[in-house]
Amino acid sequence: MTQAEASLPRAVLWDLDGTLADSREFHWLSWQEALGQEGVLTTWDQFLASFGQRNDAILSAWLGPGADPDRIRRIGDRKEAIYRSLVKSRGIEPLPGAAEWVRSLSRSRWRQAIASSAPRLNVKVMHEALGFEGLINVLVAAEDVRRGKPDPEVFLVAAQRLGVAPGRCVVVEDAEAGIEAARRAGMRSVGVGAEGVEGADIVVPSLRDLPKGTFRRLLKTG
Repeated sequence: MTQAEASLPRAVLWDLDGTLADSREFHWLSWQEALGQEGVLTTWDQFLASFGQRNDAILSAWLGPGADPDRIRRIGDRKEAIYRSLVKSRGIEPLPGAAEWVRSLSRSRWRQAIASSAPRLNVKVMHEALGFEGLINVLVAAEDVRRGKPDPEVFLVAAQRLGVAPGRCVVVEDAEAGIEAARRAGMRSVGVGAEGVEGADIVVPSLRDLPKGTFRRLLKTG
């Protein structure tokens, strides 16, 4: 890497659910309540398989072919309202190592974005609850893109809004679809967790295990 390249802006693009915070319980509870009001049942395994996808894709699969778009929208909106209420009333903590990395990168003048498949209101509520205001520069949510992960659109939009070239971005993800989206975007990636992230450039059990200097080294070897 030349000195001129090293001086270009750089960014970390964070997935939200499962990467910065473990929100699975709140999502599971809110799906159960929203679907229960419609007389629809789903299993924990079905829920886990859908985690990180957009609501329209999730509900189209769960409700079956020919599902009414208005019903999909109604259930999805109800679920997200329940979810936000749970986050506000119970609070949510960053996953181990997440807050430390966000603060460290901010001090080192890395630009940062949350690039999530969640609705914008959810992203804003979690951003505030996690205490990341003033640290993360850009929030990209489901309403900002037409296609969900593994399509790279969400990461490309985040990079554009940060003013950083894709090749100067590192994605942090906990899901296979997100890692694939990073690859398609031409970005390096960090996979967090035990399953589905084997395709990332580096894989760690948690952000707490991520070695110091990882993001800088990933860009140098990109």
